[in-house]
Amino acid sequence: MTTVTYIGLGSNLGDSRQILLEAVHKLATLGGVKTSKLYQSPPMGPQDQPNYLNAVVQLETDLAPLVLLDELQRFEQESGRVRLRHWGERTLDLDLLLYGQEHIQNDRLTVPHVGLCERDFVVIPLLDLDVNIQIKAQRLKDLPLVQHPTIAVLDDETWSNI
Repeated sequence: MTTVTYIGLGSNLGDSRQILLEAVHKLATLGGVKTSKLYQSPPMGPQDQPNYLNAVVQLETDLAPLVLLDELQRFEQESGRVRLRHWGERTLDLDLLLYGQEHIQNDRLTVPHVGLCERDFVVIPLLDLDVNIQIKAQRLKDLPLVQHPTIAVLDDETWSNI
């Protein structure tokens, strides 16, 4: 059965645009994809690091949640993922944000992703893909952070050429 999932993408080390582009193409091997606009955001953690490039991909896939998580982690490793410190700089970060309407809580995976509704660099790209998206009966477009974002659009939907 095909499930609509949403994957958050982030990078602030190396050629971030190219790294994210390669990640989108790898995700396309798992099913149909649509991409949000490409954004630049300030770091969420330590401020002595470069700004991030962020996007969200809608992925239609037949993979089970933990199998999908394994693939995302494999893609991160293949990109030469570096994680120097908690909430620090990264070559590639792929987060499984939503998996259909499922609520998953185990030692490897929490869906919806923890803190999703507090992160404009996740919420606004999600809204690019589905303006009516809701998490636990909360319409994302009604969140206060949507009115006062800290992110900037770098490119429209064509940045990934998918």
